[in-house]
Amino acid sequence: MSTADFARRQRFHDLYSDHHGWLLGWLRRQLGCPHQAADVAQNTFLRVLQVRDALYGVAEPRAWLTTTARRLLIDEARHRRIERAYLDALGHLGIGQEGHPSPEQTLAAVQALAQLGAVLEGVSAKAREAFTRHYLDGETHAQVADALAVSARMVRKYLAQVLVRACALGLQP
Repeated sequence: MSTADFARRQRFHDLYSDHHGWLLGWLRRQLGCPHQAADVAQNTFLRVLQVRDALYGVAEPRAWLTTTARRLLIDEARHRRIERAYLDALGHLGIGQEGHPSPEQTLAAVQALAQLGAVLEGVSAKAREAFTRHYLDGETHAQVADALAVSARMVRKYLAQVLVRACALGLQP
């Protein structure tokens, strides 16, 4: 292990030791559920580990951890809204009758929608619009280019940006 890796691990250990209890308590008060608070606290520190240089120059670690935890809570709320909307839509279709998706298929669809939402939130507005027009509305590259006032080549670049973002998040196209 290099000196830099050891130093990074030590900074993370110190951050975790110094602030995990405080963050867990803060999340318990915010959420009212110790189990959900523990999950979000754990996910907050996992997010810290994913950002390689996150521990350098953090002057206010509690503010930084609070912001990270809040963002995770927002992601979770967004996921639940998508899931509820999808399940409501399925409910109106008379799920349970023959020919309708199974609970496993429903879960897979909800997870796919949440992943798609995460991918599209991470790209520019034009890339998002190009993706939805082409893949959801069925427009050709030329039609999307006309609507966005760009070239068809730029539309292909926008679609590639979405694919690169999906790959960066570890999703399969």
